[in-house]
Amino acid sequence: MKYLKWLLAAPFAALILFNVYAYGTIIGYRALAPNRTAFMTMRMDELASSKPNVKLDYRWVAYDKISINLKKALIASEDATFAEHNGFDWNGIRNAMKRNERGGKIRAGGSTISQQLAKNLFLNEQRSYFRKAEEAALTAMLEATTDKDRIYALYLNVIEWGYGVFGAESAAQFFYHKSAADLSKVQAAQLAARVPKPLFYIDHPRDKGLRAKTNIILKRMGSATLPE
Repeated sequence: MKYLKWLLAAPFAALILFNVYAYGTIIGYRALAPNRTAFMTMRMDELASSKPNVKLDYRWVAYDKISINLKKALIASEDATFAEHNGFDWNGIRNAMKRNERGGKIRAGGSTISQQLAKNLFLNEQRSYFRKAEEAALTAMLEATTDKDRIYALYLNVIEWGYGVFGAESAAQFFYHKSAADLSKVQAAQLAARVPKPLFYIDHPRDKGLRAKTNIILKRMGSATLPE
C-alpha cells in the first residue's frame, strides 16, 4: 500500500517540480536569452536521423534589432489582439474546441503568441488536453511575470522558420541574406506566412497558399498593434 501511494503521488510531484522549474526559468528569461528551447531540442533530435547534415542556426538579437515590419506581420498573422489580451484568445479557443469536436481529434488550438511561446520554451508537439492544460499554466506564468514586449522578443527569437532555422535573425539571413533589422514589408509578410508550417513551405516553396497568405498579411499589417 505504501509503495502504491508513492506511485500515485509521483506524477503529481513531478508536475509540481516541473512547474517550479518553469517558473524560475521564465523569471530568468526576463533578462537572459534562452540557450536552447525544448522545441529546438526536440526538432534537432528528429533531424539527427532524417537530415543529419542540418545544424542548429539560432542567433539571438535584441528586440530593437528586429524590423518593425516583421513585428507587425506576425501580429497580423498569428495574434491580432496580442497587445490587449492576457495570454488567451477565448473566442479563438472556443472556435478551436468546436472544430476539434467535429473532427474527433485535437487539431486546432486557438493558440496566441504567448501560448506558442510557452509551448516552444518548455513542451513538445504532442496534442492532448493535458498538454494544453500545461501550456495554459505556463502561459499564465509568462503573462503574470513578463512584459508584453519581452514575451514578443522571446517569441521572435525562438520560433522555427526552416530545418534548423530558429529566430528572426537566422530566418532573415537564411532567406534574404540580410539582418532582421532590414526586412522589407514584403519580406516580413513572407516570413510570417511561413510560421504555421515552416518545414512544409521549405519543401514546397511555390505553394499557392503561401503566396495567398502573404498577400493577406500585407493587407492587415497596417492595423497591427504592437505591445508597448
